[in-house]
Amino acid sequence: MRAIEKKTRILVVDDETSNVELMTEALEREGYHVASANTGEDGLHKLKAWSPQLVLLDINMPGMSGLKTLEQIRKMPDHDYIAVIFVSANLTTEDIVVGLDQGADDYLVKPFRIAELLARVRSKIRIKNLHDQLHRAMKRLEGMVDTDDLTGLFNMRSLYQKLDVELLRAKRYRKQISCIMMDVDNFKNVNDDNDHLFGSWVLTEIAKIIRSNTRAIDIAARYGGDEYLLILPETDLPGAERLAERIRKTIEATVFSQEKQRAELTASFGIASFDCTKKEIPSKEFVRAADQLLFEAKKAGRNCLKTKTLT
Repeated sequence: MRAIEKKTRILVVDDETSNVELMTEALEREGYHVASANTGEDGLHKLKAWSPQLVLLDINMPGMSGLKTLEQIRKMPDHDYIAVIFVSANLTTEDIVVGLDQGADDYLVKPFRIAELLARVRSKIRIKNLHDQLHRAMKRLEGMVDTDDLTGLFNMRSLYQKLDVELLRAKRYRKQISCIMMDVDNFKNVNDDNDHLFGSWVLTEIAKIIRSNTRAIDIAARYGGDEYLLILPETDLPGAERLAERIRKTIEATVFSQEKQRAELTASFGIASFDCTKKEIPSKEFVRAADQLLFEAKKAGRNCLKTKTLT
C-alpha cells in the first residue's frame, strides 16, 4: 500500500458495536488511522475535529440517521471533499439508489466480506486523492488567471473586477476611495544598460516594495510594462498621498543590484480620489483620471506626485 494511503484517516459511524470493532480491526491492520462514533451527532463532531478523508456510515441509527448525517457532511464549508461509503443492511435497489442520490460515493450491504470492504475503501481513497489533486490544480489555475505571472500582483483583468466591487461598496457605506497610477521613470534605460532578465527582476522588487507598504484591503496590480495601479478603499486624498510618498522615497533610496548589474531609480505618481457619497464614477473613468495625473507628473519632471479629488 502506498504511503499516502497509509496516512488516510477513516471515521466509522455505526450504532452496532460489533460492526465498529470488526471494521476498525480490519482497517487498522491495513495501516489506516481509524476513529469511530455510535451516533450521527457524535460522528459530525468527530468529523469536524479530526477531518477524515473517508467515512463509513450506517444508514439506520437512532437519532440522526445516516442520510441526515450525510446531508450535514455535504453542507460543511471549508473542507476538502470527504468520501462517504454507506454500510447498511438495507439491500433493496430503492435503498441503494436513495443512498447514492443523497451524495454517498458507494454503498456496501451488510453482512459484507472484509476483502470487499477493503477493496471499496482503496477505490474511494484513490478517487478522493484524484479529486483533491484536481481541486488544488483548479485553485492554482484560478490564481494564475487573477495574477501577473512576473510580479505576483493582480493583473488588469482581475483588478477591474475588484474595482467595480469596491466602488459599489464605497457607495453603499458612503466612503471615499483612491486610485494611484505609478510608473518607473526611464525604465527603458534599465534594460538598455543591463539586460531584460535584470529588468524583470527589478519589476518584481518594486512589486515587493508596493506590497510591503500597502494594507491587506488595498488592491495592487501590474498595469503593464513598468506601470502599477493601486486601489485604496476607505482612503481619502491625503491618505493616498502619504502612501505614494512612502513608496516613492523607498524606490528612490534603493539601489537595485544583482551580481554586477545595478540601477538607481525613481517613480512618478498620479493620484485620484473620489467621494462616493456624492455621485458615481465608472471604474475605467476613475483609472483614466489617475493615468492623466501620472502624465502630468511626468511632464513636471518625474519623481513626484500629481493629485486631484474628483468631483
